[in-house]
Amino acid sequence: MRKSKEMDLTTGSIMKKMIIYSVPFIFTNILQVLFNAADIAVLGIFAGDTAVAAVGASSSLTILIVGLFVGLSIGTNVVLARYVGAKDKEGASRTVGTSIVIAFLSGIALMVLGLILAPWFLRIMDCAESVIEDATTYLRIYFIGAPSMLLYNFSASVLRSVGDTRRPLIFLSISGAVNVGLNILFVLVFKMTVEGVAIATIVSQTISAICCLTVLFKSKGYARLRVRYLKVFGFQLKEIAVIGIPSGLQSVAFNIANVIIQKTINGFDEEIGMAANTAAQQFDAIVYNVGNAISMSCMAFIGQNIGAKNAKNIKKVILYAILLVVIFQFSVGLIFGILAPALCSLIASGEKVIQMASVRLRILGYLYFMCGVMEVFANSNRAMGRPIVSLIISVMGATVFRIAFLKIMMHFFPYFATIYWSYPASWIITIICYLIFTPITYKKTKIAIEGKPL
Repeated sequence: MRKSKEMDLTTGSIMKKMIIYSVPFIFTNILQVLFNAADIAVLGIFAGDTAVAAVGASSSLTILIVGLFVGLSIGTNVVLARYVGAKDKEGASRTVGTSIVIAFLSGIALMVLGLILAPWFLRIMDCAESVIEDATTYLRIYFIGAPSMLLYNFSASVLRSVGDTRRPLIFLSISGAVNVGLNILFVLVFKMTVEGVAIATIVSQTISAICCLTVLFKSKGYARLRVRYLKVFGFQLKEIAVIGIPSGLQSVAFNIANVIIQKTINGFDEEIGMAANTAAQQFDAIVYNVGNAISMSCMAFIGQNIGAKNAKNIKKVILYAILLVVIFQFSVGLIFGILAPALCSLIASGEKVIQMASVRLRILGYLYFMCGVMEVFANSNRAMGRPIVSLIISVMGATVFRIAFLKIMMHFFPYFATIYWSYPASWIITIICYLIFTPITYKKTKIAIEGKPL
């Protein structure tokens, strides 16, 4: 009998299972960043800094728009995990089917939105005229792949809800290798630039989506996708929306600050500032995604334990996740900060670009663990059914305060480094707010599932 890939996250050693669950998730996130970095590296080596700047100029924008739709997949993660913990197969099947339909329809909407509004989005960000044509080309081709991208994200979210983080890693490894190969083929052999990288991305995302969907159709457990469940079930849609829509809005609010920061960066020596930011992003994104994977793991663990009415494990999940973030994310960030100039030179070519990129990587690399702690609290509140709490705190701390800090400090200290100090400043404020409200959320959750106060 074939061993199930699904994992019960409600019993046994929580710390051990969090490590087993999180490590493949971390590598999945890192691989995704590395494959994106390969896109930039191929462009930097064979097409020059202008092409790199064109892709970088649109990076914050794509994260902003895509984040709104991908946020819905967080609703899938939490809702399905609760059904799994409660051992409700009918509810799980309805959630899986509804999620896949949402993914496809959202992907179509995102594709149309991106194709029509790409030039307008770039202009409101003050994208340099020298790169706006290439940036528009990249964005439009990128958004053609939106249905595949969202189908992969929702399908991977389904697998993670049932404790399976290994197969998304395997599928991403396969599609990522194809992506790198196609990058080299299109850019080096066919002499394409940003359009070659964008097409390679679409192909790789489609491969990932097909692999995940195939697994869901063949699954015998809670992640099973059956044709008769491929429709929108009203109750499950509402459950997913209650968690997913605030999560998507939170992602938008969080990234609005990043778009404003990108706009500020675009004012520093135009292509040099954009190229430097893009080069550093490829590496500090690795640091970020180490903590992000651990914080996202909280949702499946807390969701399953809420479904199983096991409140005592929720506090353990939060505390262990914070500990793992501090250990893993700080260690990686420290190494990357020390090696910043050498790492950035792998992508950027100009001395000034490398110098400016190293500034970003060092400031964020050393302090990104605070962002990880912040996201543990944010995702824990979502999983405990309080996404509005997470939304409000993140909007006020990581968006409003960050923008205000940036505007005020840039007036007095108009330096490239000042831009990036706005990040840790906002993380500290947001963490303080979560330390006040998360115990309240936990107490209400415990009362709700156990029927008694602490």
